[in-house]
Amino acid sequence: MTLNLFDQFMSPVFLGIPLIALAIFLPWTIFPTPTQLWLNNRLLSIQTWFLGQFTLQLLLPLSQRGHKWALLFTSLMIFLITVNLLGLLPYTFTPTTQLSLSMGFAVPLWLATVIVGMRNQPTHSLAHFLPEGTPIPLIPVLIIIETISLFIRPLALGVRLTANLTAGHLLMHLVATATFVLLTLTPPVAVLTGILLLLFTLLEIAVAMIQAYVFVLLLSLYLQENI
Repeated sequence: MTLNLFDQFMSPVFLGIPLIALAIFLPWTIFPTPTQLWLNNRLLSIQTWFLGQFTLQLLLPLSQRGHKWALLFTSLMIFLITVNLLGLLPYTFTPTTQLSLSMGFAVPLWLATVIVGMRNQPTHSLAHFLPEGTPIPLIPVLIIIETISLFIRPLALGVRLTANLTAGHLLMHLVATATFVLLTLTPPVAVLTGILLLLFTLLEIAVAMIQAYVFVLLLSLYLQENI
């Protein structure tokens, strides 16, 4: 029995094995492997079409130098979508509700974009801290503000992903609990809350996919500023 609403977001351990590791590695096994045949089945065709369309949309704002990041961004987006959607199933665990995992993705990738900018075009990257034509009295203030905005980017990436999924899971848990309690008290109201739970589930599926896309899209925009 859940003693606390937030207990569902604790990383479970079974026989000394953290189940978050299984939740991270097992989703890769559900993707079909491309065959050597000339004609693929429908599932492989849909998968290939989706990956091609996403990669095309991802590379639109990027210059030619940023296309080498396409494989990394596409793999990351597919992984986040799969983990988020599998976490909606009963008796499962969503690793992205752990802030440590989200920050573990956000900080290294954000830092990689900053390092790329400092290595390839240091003058252009440092120019973001002080726009041209800034009055002299505002120079220290603008430098401090731009520095804070730069270092807050990975925090915003990780917290956005975790907070949206956590809020959705909490809302679904509250509505499901209300439906279960009202089922014996007032069945007509329980039917209405059950319909509401179904709508929230559909909304959470959309949120799980959109948040994964937004996470990767923001990373691509950060990369575009530094290449």
